[in-house]
Amino acid sequence: MVAVHLFPPHSFLNWVCFTTAWALVILSLNNCWSMIHHTLVQAQRMHQIPCDNCCFFTGDYRLKCTVHPHKALTEMAINCSDYYPCGTNH
Repeated sequence: MVAVHLFPPHSFLNWVCFTTAWALVILSLNNCWSMIHHTLVQAQRMHQIPCDNCCFFTGDYRLKCTVHPHKALTEMAINCSDYYPCGTNH
């Protein structure tokens, strides 16, 4: 007696492997895209920090800012109320 299979077992296994391989490729590409996007967003945020153009910024690692030393060169300094650009005549 001969058994008749509508789908031979090896074709089903091929389909599962093919689908799994493409799913892994798509997930890897999505992960790479997310990483690149997150890096670009973070870089744009860091470029908004105005400390290096402020007159109160010393550039010394021991005292970075004479007004707000704990905020200097961090995201908290983005909207610093004491920001005073150097070279401004006031």
